[in-house]
Amino acid sequence: MDRFLLRFWGILLLSWLAAWPAARAQTPGFSPTAPNQPGLAAPPLPPPALAPVAAPRRALAHPRVLRLDAEVADLPLLRRYKVRGSVPDSLSALREVRELVRALQGDAYLTASADTVRWTRDTVRVRLYVGEQFRWAYLRNGNLGDGLLTRAGYREKFFRNTPFVPEDWARLQERILTEAENQGFPFATIGLDSVQLRGHDISGRVVLKRGRAVVFDSLQIVGNTKTKKRFLSKYLQIVPGQPFSQQRVMAAAQLLRQLPYVKLRAEPEIRFAKGRARVYLLLDERPSNQFDAIVGILPNANADQTGVQFTGEVTINLRNIKGGGKQAGLQWRKTDALSQLLDAQYVHPNFFGTPLELAGTFNLYKQTDAFTIIRPRLQVTYPTARAGRVSFFAEQRGSFIEAVRDTSVLPANLDSQFNSYGVGYAWNSLDDLFFPHRGYLFNAQGAVGTKTISINTELRPKLYEGIPLRSTQYSLAVRAERYLPVKRAGVLLLRLRGEGLFSPRLFTNDLFRLGGLNSLRGFNENQFYTSSYAVATAEFRQFIGADSYVFLFADQAYLRHDVANDRYADQPTGVGAGLSFRTAAGLFQFVYSIGQAKRQPFELKSSKIHFGLTSRF
Repeated sequence: MDRFLLRFWGILLLSWLAAWPAARAQTPGFSPTAPNQPGLAAPPLPPPALAPVAAPRRALAHPRVLRLDAEVADLPLLRRYKVRGSVPDSLSALREVRELVRALQGDAYLTASADTVRWTRDTVRVRLYVGEQFRWAYLRNGNLGDGLLTRAGYREKFFRNTPFVPEDWARLQERILTEAENQGFPFATIGLDSVQLRGHDISGRVVLKRGRAVVFDSLQIVGNTKTKKRFLSKYLQIVPGQPFSQQRVMAAAQLLRQLPYVKLRAEPEIRFAKGRARVYLLLDERPSNQFDAIVGILPNANADQTGVQFTGEVTINLRNIKGGGKQAGLQWRKTDALSQLLDAQYVHPNFFGTPLELAGTFNLYKQTDAFTIIRPRLQVTYPTARAGRVSFFAEQRGSFIEAVRDTSVLPANLDSQFNSYGVGYAWNSLDDLFFPHRGYLFNAQGAVGTKTISINTELRPKLYEGIPLRSTQYSLAVRAERYLPVKRAGVLLLRLRGEGLFSPRLFTNDLFRLGGLNSLRGFNENQFYTSSYAVATAEFRQFIGADSYVFLFADQAYLRHDVANDRYADQPTGVGAGLSFRTAAGLFQFVYSIGQAKRQPFELKSSKIHFGLTSRF
């Protein structure tokens, strides 16, 4: 009994003392560690050989049999740990015994130890002491508020008549300290008080020493960026006078990497003085204003004509206007000889001094002389520190047919209007927005609204019989990307994107448009009209510079065309290669692609060539 008490109190004292210096808040310059486990004394080394022999250049492994001796009642318990009975050498035997003792101590057998180790020529015999499993009698709240302890994950049932697992206690300490340092106490420490031992039952109280309260002082920008401190303070939610939060400081780096007009040179630094924390941001200006001009050369879509047709795209994006994070953009695209697209957007962050971001977009699409679509949208986004961006939007989509050629039949396109409301979510962990090497990108949105079909005066009302003029329509969209570094300068991009439209009756001008350089390479712009689709992409990029690379890609799509009297599915495939490199005038990109679908075989004459110049200033 004396041996047991001496062993226990010695181990408990070491564990308790080790927990106090380790349980500190995660302030810069400190790296908290879990309380130390009771150590295992090194067993005696094997006896030396009787006759000295010349040591070879390389020691050969000498397999040994590992045998464990313990109380008969402890043998079933030891079998659960699946200790190897044969080890390749003496060092492996020592490691196996050490890991076993640590595993037992981690499962609440705090007094477990290897008492003796005996070596023979081929066998290692270890005498193990397992002991009894210790339990929590109870763990009570000392001086913590109930709210803080609850947010840290404490539940009384987890620490009442349950095994005393040191890892669980260490995790609780870390969670409590995390809550404390996010409420303005970055130098808090935690430990046990009023510890009592009755048999193998342990009881105590959780005591938190908060230390001095700390508030944010200000943001200091080191670098040549023109971005204003006022905007960054609200964007990062680091406001002078508010309680210090380590969580917001840790999330600041990731939030800054999502801004295309600044470059983060190093992690944010913090300096504490007189109860205030000053945050230093090392930022440089990054050219982000964009001017693109892309020309596409495609085979003539008209089978009766030979030659090629030209398509084009012009994009202008102005970011970080006057250093306040505002953005404005305009894009014009000529998808074929008679079709055009126009996109315009404006983004206003910190709307009325709040963290909210207000955005407005306008889209106009004209498909030859068949129909025109106008789609304005208003969106409010809340960028959270660690959980991504949550958006709410309202959108109106009006579709108008240009002319009716045959008034005796119902045309494939009808005048309609779709008013919808939806929610979106975006999460980004890319290491670079323009040239990522690793990280994830995820976007999803869903919308629901009312679709109204207008009766065209040029058509007979009888043609609209059986068609729901007012119905509920749903739309879903998902995009997920992952970038994986490959060896030294390679990057593998895996992408999955898809959209779906669900309505009792769909017409051609309601559908999504798929095909072209920005969606499904190897095909003409907007070649496919689809009610739902999914496109999987695998692309390998070999970087030959910081912003120059060559690439190979493959796009595999599945699409459905669910229109009355015209339903079909297709699985188009696009493959190709290209290069992108920096020039004095901007970033030049060249893409060669070829596609295959039901009505388009793999043929060189149907290949697509795109080249363009992107200038950032």
